[in-house]
Amino acid sequence: MSDLLPQELRILVAVAEARGFSAAAAVLGLTQSAVSHSVRGSEAKLGAVLFERGRSGASPTPAGERAVGHARRILRLYEVMGAEARGAGRDGGRGGGRDALGGVVRIAAFRSAALHLLPPALERLTARHPGIRPEVRVVREIGAGAAGEVAAGRADLGIATLGGSQDTPPPGLLTGVLSQEEYRLVHPAGHPDPRSLPLMDWDENCGSYTRAWWRAQEWIPRATVKAEDDAMVLTMVGRGLGMAIMPELSLREATEAVEITGLGPQGPVRQVGYVTTAEAASMLTIRALIRELRSERG
Repeated sequence: MSDLLPQELRILVAVAEARGFSAAAAVLGLTQSAVSHSVRGSEAKLGAVLFERGRSGASPTPAGERAVGHARRILRLYEVMGAEARGAGRDGGRGGGRDALGGVVRIAAFRSAALHLLPPALERLTARHPGIRPEVRVVREIGAGAAGEVAAGRADLGIATLGGSQDTPPPGLLTGVLSQEEYRLVHPAGHPDPRSLPLMDWDENCGSYTRAWWRAQEWIPRATVKAEDDAMVLTMVGRGLGMAIMPELSLREATEAVEITGLGPQGPVRQVGYVTTAEAASMLTIRALIRELRSERG
């Protein structure tokens, strides 16, 4: 099998993102026939159909999703190779470019992690390496979540929940625990019997390991009130509309309108960690970012 050339990789990514050959051609400044010819050549080299063609455009097949993810990650390595080589040149080779790190660092994180875990780490990182430019994408921790963004090559590092059977990252990704958080009961301040209130929840809350704990608690009502995210849950609890069970990161935004009660030594916990790829973990910028994230728990 022949290797795909960088231009062929760029075309695969463009077709996937534009959802069509003509649209990709316009983005790349190529003809539609050149894009189509390149994709057919890539499919022949890989021995798999990468796109479903139709009147509405082109959508990646499962094989295409994997190929496009690899393509993004390979193209990203080309970018990093140049940035690190230039940094090492400016540094005179004394620190392997560590003192002259620069370039874009792409991060995906769920909302409360993006609000509370990332800012102090990024503040220290950019203070030490002013040439680094963080790009943070907030993603919902549902389905593929932040780990899926890394697997798809759209992020170099993700901040995700770890440890539950539904939170297992895709194959080939590396993970590391950054913190372990307790869940707590949050309820309207001064309420005489908060456990009598309706349970408020949101789709991202909890992994399967926490859901199992919930099911074992007879006092938790079956009926729930759904909200869009944890911030909305806190607001609604503060308005007296219900109670909730929330992790510590989400509770950093709590106001005096709510009270927070522990759930005891057998209460649920979750692990929050980073997800990356082997090749991204070798990047100097990502290694520096992981060091800063880990220093948060120290």
